[in-house]
Amino acid sequence: MTFSTSQALVTSEMPEEYFDRRRHKRVDLRLPGRFLTNFGKDASLSTINLSCSGALISSSTLPDPGAELVCYFDDLGRVVATVVRQTGDGFAVAFNVASHKREKIADRLTWLLNKDMLNLSEEREAPRYAADVPAQVVRPNGHILACRVLDISLTGANFECRGALPKLGEIVSAGTIPAEVVRTGQGGFAVRYLQKGERDSL
Repeated sequence: MTFSTSQALVTSEMPEEYFDRRRHKRVDLRLPGRFLTNFGKDASLSTINLSCSGALISSSTLPDPGAELVCYFDDLGRVVATVVRQTGDGFAVAFNVASHKREKIADRLTWLLNKDMLNLSEEREAPRYAADVPAQVVRPNGHILACRVLDISLTGANFECRGALPKLGEIVSAGTIPAEVVRTGQGGFAVRYLQKGERDSL
C-alpha cells in the first residue's frame, strides 16, 4: 500500500524541517466540540480546518479577539487557545501549546486522517478530559450553583460544588446546555448532556 506525502504516517525519523512545514499546514477536518471561556461560559463548536498551531472554528457564539479559551475537540482533546479574529460564522484561534504538544496534535491529526484507510480501531466514543475551570449550573428554580468543572466530555461533565446539590434526575443548565443529573456525591455531582430530541421535549 502506498501513501501520498500528506497521508503518510509520520515517524520520529522525519527531518525537523518536515515538522516545521506540518505545524502550519491546515487540514480540512470537521471535529465537534465545546469551548469554555475564562468567565466559565461554554458553547458548542465545530472545526472547519485545523493544524498543529491553530484552527478555524464554526460557532454561533463569537468570543472577542484576544480572549483565551479552553477548547475540547472530539477525538483531539483539550487545547488552550487564543482567539485571533472573528469570521462571518465563527472565529480563528491560535493554540497556546508547547512544541511537544504540537507534535502530539500533529500525530493525532495524522491518525484521524488515515484511520479509515488504515482500518484503525476507534477509541472510546466520548473520552473525558481533566479540567479545572469555574462554571455556573442553573437549577430549574433559577438558583445558580457556583461550581468547578473537574472533567468534561462531549456527553457530560463532573462538577465540584459546595452547598446544596441538585437531585438525581434533575434537569439543569450546564452553561448553555440542558443536562440531567446522573450522579451526586459528597461535594459534587455529574451530568449528561441532553440530546436534541430530549431538549425539544422540555
